[in-house]
This record gives sequence, structure tokens and C-alpha cells, in this order.
Amino acid sequence: MPGIILAFKDYKLVKPPADALIKNTFIHSLIKSPWVGLNNFKYLILPTNINVTLTYLRNTVLYNLLFMVVGLVLSVALAVIIFELKNRFLAKVYHSIFFLPFFISWIVVAYVVYALGSFNGIINNFIVPLGYAPIEVYKQKIAWPFIFLLANIWKYTGNGSIIYLATITTIERELYEAAAIDGAGKWKQFLHITLPHLTPVIVLLQILAVGRILGSDFDMFYTLPNGSAFVKDVTYTLDIFVYTMLYSSLPLGYPAAAALVPSVFGFVLILITNAIVRKVRPEMALF
Repeated sequence: MPGIILAFKDYKLVKPPADALIKNTFIHSLIKSPWVGLNNFKYLILPTNINVTLTYLRNTVLYNLLFMVVGLVLSVALAVIIFELKNRFLAKVYHSIFFLPFFISWIVVAYVVYALGSFNGIINNFIVPLGYAPIEVYKQKIAWPFIFLLANIWKYTGNGSIIYLATITTIERELYEAAAIDGAGKWKQFLHITLPHLTPVIVLLQILAVGRILGSDFDMFYTLPNGSAFVKDVTYTLDIFVYTMLYSSLPLGYPAAAALVPSVFGFVLILITNAIVRKVRPEMALF
């Protein structure tokens, strides 16, 4: 809550006097700082900043849409594949293997990307002797959407499949047996049995995902590009924008305002998405 208030104030650091009721320097300064209304938000749409803001907004939205669609398809597919394995021990082993990347730090992944794609990396050491031109991923913008997508799939698919797998396990096996007797193959069983049971969960999770469409995985977007200025037009998101403002000489109200905008829009998008779902399929609405 203090961070929200900060977005509407011209924050000035003031040391609390000895007789002050509030001794915390940040809270005392926040109270004493003057209100400026929406002036902090105007910084985002100044003629000198509007192109940067729109670029980071574009990156954030497009990456999230890509992750939502691809992540949904692969998470559901992995859950179905694991469920269809007859050997339950192997099913648990495979699922654990896919789930393990969720616990690996992005810092480790960044070192792997650097070891593979840097100028002296493994890929160039392999292709240059064959006569090919060296690949420098930290200077090639076109490579980063694919790198981010692969990294996101690798890290989150196993974790995302858990709730779908749990839902599939609640479906009565008699439904599949009856469908098989009637001649339905695996694909038709998925379309007419598995998918209808998964639909309420999918809708619920997508409503929540829409609320995060202006947010991003800060650790991934910050660490993987390794600070390369050559590719920031395709790697910087709104979260990185806020972080860079915090480390600049700008007033603290500017990054606070930039951080509040995605939260407000996310809240509004959840309400709109839920309203649409409630109108079309009331039983699947979040509230």
C-alpha cells in the first residue's frame, strides 16, 4: 500500500525528528511528501518516452500471449501423456524429470545460454571450423523470442501440467472404457472426455493469466540477455523498465507509477474476462 501511495507523491527523503510519532524514515517521508496527482504517470507518455514505453509494453504483452498459448497446449499435452502411461512408476519418474527445471535458478540458465551462444561459445566453436559465420546471440534480436520461449517451456511446462494431471486423475475410468468399447480412439477420447473435464480448469487459469499479461518473469528477462544493449528492444519488458528507473536518478514516484499501471490494468482485465466468461458459461466464471 505505501508503494501505491508513492505513485501519487513527489517523494522526498526526510529524516524524522526526535519527537516524531512515526520513526520509520520511509513512512515519515512518504507522509510529508506532497501529493502530485497523476504527474508521475505523465512521465510514461512524454514525447521522449512514449516510444520506449510502447516498445516495452509490446514486448510484455506479446511474450505473455505466446507463453500462455504454447504453455497451455504443452502443459495439457504433457499431463495427458503422463496419464496415459501404463507404468505408474515410470509416469512419476518422467513427471519428476519435467518438473525439476522449475527449481533451477535463472542464473544457472543464463550461464548455459552464455556458454552456448556467446562469441566464444560452444555453438561457434563447433560451426566456425566448418566454415560457417559465427553466431552472436547477444547481438541478434531475432533469436531472443525463440530463446525466451524455449526457456519458458523448459522451466514451466512440468509445473503447469500438475493441476491438469490432477484433474484428469479424477475422471472416472469407466468413461474411457465405454468410449473404447464404442470404437473411440485416444484422440476422440481426449476431445469428448478429457477436454470437457479440463475446460473449467483451463478457463479458470486463463482468467488469472490474463491478469498477469502486463507482468513478466523478471528473473528470466533480466538474466538471460546478460545486459546486452544490442537486443534490449526485444528483451526489455515493463518490469525491466521499472527496475532500470529505480537505478536511475529519476524520482521514485516514476517507477512506482510504472509499476502500478500493470496492476490496475491486470485487475481490470480480470474483471472483463470474467464478465465475458460469466455471460457465455456462467458455471465457469471465477466469481
